[in-house]
Amino acid sequence: MATVAASYDEPAKGERFFSTMAIIMAMTVVIGFSNQFLMGRSSFASPLRVHFHAIAFMGWVAIFVAQSWLATRGPMALHRTLGWIGAAWMALMVIAAMIVIITNVRGGTAPFFFQPQHFLIANPLSLFAFVGLTGAAIRMRRQTDWHARLHMCGMTMIMGPAFGRLLPMPLLIPFAFEAAGVAASLFIFAGMIRDKRVMGKVHPAWYWGLATLFGLLLLAWLLAPTAFGDWLYQTTVAGHPGEAIPGMAFAAPPQAP
Repeated sequence: MATVAASYDEPAKGERFFSTMAIIMAMTVVIGFSNQFLMGRSSFASPLRVHFHAIAFMGWVAIFVAQSWLATRGPMALHRTLGWIGAAWMALMVIAAMIVIITNVRGGTAPFFFQPQHFLIANPLSLFAFVGLTGAAIRMRRQTDWHARLHMCGMTMIMGPAFGRLLPMPLLIPFAFEAAGVAASLFIFAGMIRDKRVMGKVHPAWYWGLATLFGLLLLAWLLAPTAFGDWLYQTTVAGHPGEAIPGMAFAAPPQAP
């Protein structure tokens, strides 16, 4: 999330694209989760692990927007310092996400429009894709054309839950997870279109992001119904209420009160 390298023949106005996109992505997250609260599907009475997860991920959204702003307006010293804080923050996000994923599957409370076994595999893959792309962005921080785009691609990997709260997920069964991922890919496509219009060519970082996103969706879809998927699910839910729930079956929708 730094200024784009002049070596890639990028005009100065390109800097505003990344900060603007960061704000749009943040607004998508806020609207998605606020919609969940306003419709009575979540509340502040949720367990502590849910609040921990919310703080970790909303904290990252704040870091992401702040970094995009600092990259174009400075001070750069603060941008670099916050960047290393963000790198450490990702560990917190992984811990928070895995606690929620495993707890939901063990308790038999995975969203009914996901197969629990697929939910258990696909969500960590999205998380690892986020860490991988964001880690690559940090590693390539001196190549600012890659740095900015890889950060945006990394953020895209964890946008699925926001779209999952905006899309009519029950109507998208059995491809609800994939639909949310495809919706998130619009951010990458926006970057590709912008590059093509402004510079006449698409930066390869976007292709890496797109390949990672669709690769994880395909890998999760292929792995879930395998013997490995069965083993992972049964090992995770053993001794918990989720043990009685078939891993590759969709649960019945909850009854309205």
